[in-house]
Amino acid sequence: MKNLSRLLLVLALLVSSIGCKVSYTMTGASISADTKTISVAYFQNRAPIVYTPLSQELTEQLKDKFISQTSLNMVSDNGDLSFEGEITGYETRPVAITGGDQTEKASLNRLTVTIQVKFTNQKDPKSNFDTKFTAFEDYNSDKDLDEVEGELIPLILEKLIEDIFNKSVVNW
Repeated sequence: MKNLSRLLLVLALLVSSIGCKVSYTMTGASISADTKTISVAYFQNRAPIVYTPLSQELTEQLKDKFISQTSLNMVSDNGDLSFEGEITGYETRPVAITGGDQTEKASLNRLTVTIQVKFTNQKDPKSNFDTKFTAFEDYNSDKDLDEVEGELIPLILEKLIEDIFNKSVVNW
């Protein structure tokens, strides 16, 4: 009789779990099982200062993140999940001053990138957002921005994309 009760309990749990609609990944993403596609529109660069490859790199790396971290299929538009937006800020400014008297100078500069992202979830509209994301990296002021952009941009994009991924499917 105990074995029969255990078997019925296991069957009941199994049957009840079949109706679940949320899938989890090893990345912590929580995506509805009926969500199958994703689309990422090209992010135009509307910042006052334009780093030419930034739009393409941002767009492609955002696509790559979702392809590699989820089982969603990329479509050109109207995905179950969709992203669109623009780069709104690209600036550098001093953040650390050294020296004294009349010899003060910046020892560190900060490159900051800001993007506006509109996320639409066709399956769960209450998770939609239109949010500004900002990330930065500091660099030695002895170097020109042109010298370090190629090193800093991948680090900044990694932070931005992780933040977008977390806000859209990890629900932080």
